[in-house]
Amino acid sequence: MARLDQVLQIVLPFVIVGALVLLLRWTWSPRRGHSLVPRTPRRGAPTEYGLLVPVAAPADDAEALRLTARLDAAGIRWTLVNTTQGLRLMVWPDSAPSARRLLRDSTAP
Repeated sequence: MARLDQVLQIVLPFVIVGALVLLLRWTWSPRRGHSLVPRTPRRGAPTEYGLLVPVAAPADDAEALRLTARLDAAGIRWTLVNTTQGLRLMVWPDSAPSARRLLRDSTAP
């Protein structure tokens, strides 16, 4: 029994350090898409946001706030994205026609 304790005292630290090394290598893996560490976000074109479609291009933050308030009041889910072409108000495709109509009507005199 004492012999087993001596072996564990020698082997166990190496096993623990080895497991930590493997875990850190996996976490910080340089392969694209496999790292668990978040990358710095980059701007994309308005077409690079998956299923979301742009419905408006607000000129500034004040206009974006006004437009998003209209969408909130109508119950339409939205997101505001700073793309390579400026601010874009994005919605899901099934909400796009009603969002465009609502925003178009809000800009009419």
